Amino acid sequence: MGAGRRAMGYRVERDVLDEQGLEELARRMDYSDTHLPLNERLKESFRCTVPRLKRTVVGCLPVLYWLPRYSIWDYGMPDLIAGISVGIMHLPQGMAYALLASLPPVFGLYTSFYPALVYFFFGTSRHISIGTFAVLSIMVGSVTERLAPDNDFLIMINGTNSTEVDIASRDSYRVQVAAATSILAGMIQVVLGLVRFGFVGTYLSEPLVRAYTTAAAAHAVLAVVAQLFGVSITRFSGPLSLIVSATVISFYIKLNGIYTIKVVGEIPSGLAAPRLPDTNLFREVIGDAFALAIVGYAISISLGKTFALKHGYKVDSNQELVALGLSNAVGGLFQCYAVCSSMSRSLIQETTGGKTQMAGIASAVIVLVTVLKLGPLFQELPKAVLAAIIFVNLKSMFKQYYDIITLWRSSKVDLMVWFVTWVSTLLLNLDLGLGASIIFAVLTVIFRTQLPRYSVLGHVPGTELYLDMETHREVREVPGITIFHSSATVYFANADLYLEALKEKSGLDISKMIIYKRRQEAKQRRREKRAERRAKRRAKREATSQVRLAETPLMHTNHTNHPGIHLAMHPATLGTVSELQDGDTTTLGSSSEDTLSRDLDKVSLGSLGKWTWDIHSIILDLSTANFIDTVAIKTMKNIFHDFGEIDVTVYMAGCQVHVVEQLELGGFFSETITKGRLFVTVHDAVLHCLGHQGTSTPGLDSKL
Repeated sequence: MGAGRRAMGYRVERDVLDEQGLEELARRMDYSDTHLPLNERLKESFRCTVPRLKRTVVGCLPVLYWLPRYSIWDYGMPDLIAGISVGIMHLPQGMAYALLASLPPVFGLYTSFYPALVYFFFGTSRHISIGTFAVLSIMVGSVTERLAPDNDFLIMINGTNSTEVDIASRDSYRVQVAAATSILAGMIQVVLGLVRFGFVGTYLSEPLVRAYTTAAAAHAVLAVVAQLFGVSITRFSGPLSLIVSATVISFYIKLNGIYTIKVVGEIPSGLAAPRLPDTNLFREVIGDAFALAIVGYAISISLGKTFALKHGYKVDSNQELVALGLSNAVGGLFQCYAVCSSMSRSLIQETTGGKTQMAGIASAVIVLVTVLKLGPLFQELPKAVLAAIIFVNLKSMFKQYYDIITLWRSSKVDLMVWFVTWVSTLLLNLDLGLGASIIFAVLTVIFRTQLPRYSVLGHVPGTELYLDMETHREVREVPGITIFHSSATVYFANADLYLEALKEKSGLDISKMIIYKRRQEAKQRRREKRAERRAKRRAKREATSQVRLAETPLMHTNHTNHPGIHLAMHPATLGTVSELQDGDTTTLGSSSEDTLSRDLDKVSLGSLGKWTWDIHSIILDLSTANFIDTVAIKTMKNIFHDFGEIDVTVYMAGCQVHVVEQLELGGFFSETITKGRLFVTVHDAVLHCLGHQGTSTPGLDSKL
């Protein structure tokens, strides 16, 4: 902890905060009352109190929160008008979308009634209309036709060798398939909601969802073209089914077919009793159920959040999963198929003045009255009319092709996601197309985190801000300090790239510099060994010379420059030169030559990068890191160690608390790398570096 400082032209009376300083501050400020031991916190979390029980019940049943506060005078009439408007839309849409699901039209009415009632009790959005939707109807239709194709229900016509489809048996089995898929999708959604997995919908980005619904609209068109023109064709499913459909249409379309007009048929009065479908179907539809669960939730939550943001209230993502799951599961028991919010009906509910979920009750009543009393009025309705209704409702989806122009201008990556989603959904069908789209979208995220933007930060005079020096002219470099910033988390996929970018931005090719240093250290050790050998030989010669002088004192006295001495010294000199033939010719053993060698070493080291004395500190800005894995921890340790080899000190700044905890668990800290190297902000780290070096930077810290 340093003394209070005046920074950046105005007084900032606070200490320089590093991680050790924060721990000392926490110890001085007694937090014993708030930081309970783990066992006490567990006991507290499981302790049942009246307020906690109330919050839990209201959280599970949101209707208990808003219904007691409901004002009939303020909300009654707007909700009634909106509910009637949406209910009228439910009738044709429910029957029409049942055609997309390959089910009798009356089951579209059931699907418009039961799920809306369930959502009233458990939903948190005030404006979305739960019920049938074109995309989910198409997905259900691909399942029902795959597991209950017409060929499995052929019967012989009496007295002839021809066959016909047993429509009653086929439709009955398809209803079971659709109900089983709905129940299983609902169970998946409930489980995801209970484990707080509501964020799963965020992996389906808006470009992905819009491209998916656009491609699904093409499937819907081909699914109802037979009803529109009154022709009878076989419906295919699986990859490339869209192009197979085109072939069948071109082959089977005949003029005589248009004279046999198909109508809705019998709509039984009353509601059927709940029953559980064949549970053996669950394992055959689990993949389709998961796709329905994810797509339905993504569409509903995106619409719900849009209206919530517009009208100033909050939508609970996890509770929405539970509400939608219960709507599907309970609806499946009453022979309904998978539901989600409808774009067109939700817009009608919002624009006609709907205020709360009470509008959903009003729309459900309209559907109920139709099923109980008005069903016969729709029995003679041609299916071609229902097909035309589908075409009209798909108009908004086809307008989403304008997204191509918008995304081309704003984001090429989102455009790629849109295009890959559209193509894969068209060619691979709805389930496989969704999987391929999600995989590609995740790959784009991984790719962008692997290649983040790396920058060197400079100081904004008069502030504590540090910005990218390449994009901001007003920033100034802090002398002797390199502040390195990454726009993404450092983890195993980009740890090596992070190190390479640090070398490039700092101008210090640490690998070459360390290799050169090792070579110079090896040369120095060789020089020391040679000097030691020379000293030993010199001592030996001197001893030999003394013996000879003792034997010939007269010669020694009269001839101080005896040629024998020169002869004795000459071999040693030759030997010294010969020992330099290994390439080390920069030193000859004298002190002046050693000084020259060291200067040459510095010049050579500087030629590999920046001068070693220009940079004394590197600050790693980790404010963008939300986690750090073991590979990144090892990379950071190597950075601290390698730059320390060339006398450059490395610091970290802006680490979040859980990142520091992960560093501790990963064994990052040691006697050489202490928490004193971690600082709360980049500014604290800069002040510490300047104070540690005893330097002063005008405009940054006048006291330093």
